[in-house]
Amino acid sequence: MNRRRKDWMLSIVVPVMNEEAAIDRFLQAVDRELGEKLPALEILFVDDGSTDGTLERLRGSASSDPRVRVLSLTRNFGKEAAMTAGLDHARGDAVVPMDVDLQDPPAVILEFIRLWQEEGYDMIYGIRGSREEDTQAKRAYAGLFYRFFNRLAETHIPSNAGDFRLMDRRVVEAIKRLPERNRFMKGLFSWPGYRSIGVSYDRPARESGESKFNFWKLWNFAIDGFVSFSTWPLRIWMYFGAVIAGLAFLYILLLVGRVIVVGNDLPGYASLMTAILFFGGMQLLSVGILGEYVGRLFIETKQRPLYLVAEDSLVTGQEGLVDDVSDAS
Repeated sequence: MNRRRKDWMLSIVVPVMNEEAAIDRFLQAVDRELGEKLPALEILFVDDGSTDGTLERLRGSASSDPRVRVLSLTRNFGKEAAMTAGLDHARGDAVVPMDVDLQDPPAVILEFIRLWQEEGYDMIYGIRGSREEDTQAKRAYAGLFYRFFNRLAETHIPSNAGDFRLMDRRVVEAIKRLPERNRFMKGLFSWPGYRSIGVSYDRPARESGESKFNFWKLWNFAIDGFVSFSTWPLRIWMYFGAVIAGLAFLYILLLVGRVIVVGNDLPGYASLMTAILFFGGMQLLSVGILGEYVGRLFIETKQRPLYLVAEDSLVTGQEGLVDDVSDAS
């Protein structure tokens, strides 16, 4: 595709859930910053089972603005599934996933487009230069996650880079070919490779609403990332088991030598219970890690759809089902 042609389209994919108050502000900001600067624009909202007036507000926006498109899912499938649905249905030559809370400034998209068109980059991802709205604990937690992930996983993800990025159509098509049900989108965005570059920007505080993520959800999100892109949690227990087996063998030699030298004595209760509890705990922990992988295999083998579509405003009155990622692509 000639990226400098005059009839190209940009698709902005926006997953939302209970964000009624943020819709109008988001559309105003996008219109103000991008407005007439693009030849064609599609703003694709994916309603992920909202229970407030979000869907009605989106329908009203779609009826008054032809650039707005609404994809409504049958229930809440989670942000990763909603974003996947948006990528599957986006029509643009370039696609930008972003949040509705305006912490990802729409003005940065113009720099994304410049690097895409003039420098030939296939993916331009945003790097959060400042995160003053986040607590110190959250920033520390995020830093640890990126360091551990990039050290243990084969796929490298840029530090402090979220979902906010511009992807060329061929990158989107490559991601659509990845069929896994456990979706860690930061890793999936990085997996295809292609020519990429980061753009630093200051991340403002949310203008409305509250974040749907808490520490527990972020913890589970991190586990999904590690398990989806690394086998180190399994491999490390092989090394740990080898070390314990070696120590146990040395301890056996010590006991045998002691009996030979000084004779048999009464074993201590404390040392016995300590060994039982320690090794029992290690076994339960290792089984739990193994269970994380087995559970994901169980989910993958069932081949359930990632999401179901109840409504697509592109076709008035349409109701359809999307079986899975591969069929949707």
